[in-house]
Amino acid sequence: MEPNPYAPPRASVADVADGKVAPALWNPNAAASWSLLLSPAFGAILHLKNWQRLGEPGKAATSRIWAIVTVALLAVVIVASVLLPEAKALDAVSRVVGLALLLGWYFSIGRSQAAYVHARYGKGYPRRGWTKPLLLALLAFIAFIGLAIGIALVVAPAVD
Repeated sequence: MEPNPYAPPRASVADVADGKVAPALWNPNAAASWSLLLSPAFGAILHLKNWQRLGEPGKAATSRIWAIVTVALLAVVIVASVLLPEAKALDAVSRVVGLALLLGWYFSIGRSQAAYVHARYGKGYPRRGWTKPLLLALLAFIAFIGLAIGIALVVAPAVD
């Protein structure tokens, strides 16, 4: 029997590898994009939560390490900028280190999650909302600024 020429096109579902129901995830590519603005710690934490939902504890642990290293480096930058406020080289070094950290995170583990999710579930997986993580990131930024001001107030009198 010949196919009906007036039938609607048929969709291929070959991108759904194992047919399992996908957990609700944050879009890994969007998390990486938000990391450009909010730091690799943001993307690493969201990827950590995604890996946990995907049942990949080893990859979640790697994302946790990236998040901890990023937060630790941010803390070092705060202390260094308070102790050396006039150091122009510190600004350049912190930008280069920040960019290297972002690229290192993305190319070592960040983009692998996007490929993993796409290969396993295609584009049809349930998405988690962005309101909560973005509000938490805003609160973390405010805390970061507060910490920087607090360190400056404590260290500045001691430097004089």
